Amino acid sequence: MFYPLYVHHAEGSAYGGTFPDFPGCFTAADELADLPSLAQEAVEVFFEGEDAEIPNPSGIAQWKDHADYQGGFWLLVEIDLARINAKPMRINISLPTRLVQRIDRYADEHHMTRSGFLAQAAAKSLAHGV
Repeated sequence: MFYPLYVHHAEGSAYGGTFPDFPGCFTAADELADLPSLAQEAVEVFFEGEDAEIPNPSGIAQWKDHADYQGGFWLLVEIDLARINAKPMRINISLPTRLVQRIDRYADEHHMTRSGFLAQAAAKSLAHGV
């Protein structure tokens, strides 16, 4: 999912990033190109060990006039929610045998586990509102 990241930068300093959707979550990078990957890492650390619900992304328009977000610029940063709170939880589900066979075949061909495939498929579906 793409989250708004407010970026501030002063001459001779690092690029600092703040997520309005995750109050208290900050990141920084010497190069602007490094900011998205470091933003992902910051969000993962921010939610590590937390059982908090991860909010849906807000729109930049909601924040653009806010006093805390003036003098910088905005980026939309893709955050892989599947990598947040990655502690596995065992569940028991029932699926048709033929579907499980297709899942296993696909997962094997793509060097994945069944669980990994199902988690990835669910995350993609939820990200697209399906």
